[in-house]
Amino acid sequence: MATTVRFHEIGGPEVLRLEDVPAGEPGPGEALVRIEAIGVNRAEALFRSGRYIEPVRQFPSRLGSEAAGVVEAVGPGVTGFGKGQAVSVVPNFSQNDYGVYGEQAVVPVGALLARPEGVDAVSGAAVWMPYLTAYGAMAEVGGIRAGDVAVVNAASSSVGLAAIHTANRLGATPLAVTRTRAKRRQLLEEGAAEVVVSEEEDVAGRVLELTGGRGAEYVFDAVAGPGVLDLARAVAADGTLFLWGAQSGQPTPYPGFDLGMPALNMRTYTMLETAKDPERLRRAAAFVTSGLRGGYFRPVVDRVFPLEEIVRAHRHMESDARFGKIVVSVAG
Repeated sequence: MATTVRFHEIGGPEVLRLEDVPAGEPGPGEALVRIEAIGVNRAEALFRSGRYIEPVRQFPSRLGSEAAGVVEAVGPGVTGFGKGQAVSVVPNFSQNDYGVYGEQAVVPVGALLARPEGVDAVSGAAVWMPYLTAYGAMAEVGGIRAGDVAVVNAASSSVGLAAIHTANRLGATPLAVTRTRAKRRQLLEEGAAEVVVSEEEDVAGRVLELTGGRGAEYVFDAVAGPGVLDLARAVAADGTLFLWGAQSGQPTPYPGFDLGMPALNMRTYTMLETAKDPERLRRAAAFVTSGLRGGYFRPVVDRVFPLEEIVRAHRHMESDARFGKIVVSVAG
């Protein structure tokens, strides 16, 4: 029996329960992993509350898709991974099918990455979702180039911070957008070239000022909703506005046709575009691992909670008081 987080109804953090259930045996294409640390993501809060891109199919339901641990067993025919190997679990499966919130979890082998030497469990559970999101949108889809300007909205989130690091690694200039002045200094320390405080400044006007009126080749928005109308004004001619999150929870309009507005590309993006494609995932893993070894990348961890405090971890996630990643440690 393994202590496992499950929920029996849609709702807030309080619906999460710690229950002892069998972890199960790995089947073909699967592995059983002893979980050491769990990366907590907004996707789990949305899934738990019934607001995710896919609904919960049945109860009780498990939760979670990002973790670090050690392989305990592999299913029939599995090669490339073996018992005792330190791994990370990357989010490339449905939470309706698998969940990593617990002491043990059966997961698809396609979601496993060997954990690089020197990367501990907390870092191994915190690094992949943010950097797969940032790398996939910026390099694989966007084709960002040295000298480009990248505006990063919701910059203090784990994805926002990974985007700042990734932009710098690719030779681009990251401009961070944050709601209040409280996190400005930290964002500059993480590599933002400039920080725009949205409650105090006209974001588009400030971006245009910083770029000599040209605008940014790329804007990466995790908020969406009505704010895209303003962000669109900050995009350079033939630039792209990427929507890689929907934190606002509001309908997102498409910027209207304006004869005075430069040509605009607008695209949605999810990390699954990278994580579910074996070739893209292979390239992303090589890029991120290189960045970790070279000291260019590091997960920024806000707080580590024990598994017994999973409700508190989710409440902290929804407070928006964090700077970086929330991780849950699993005693073992």
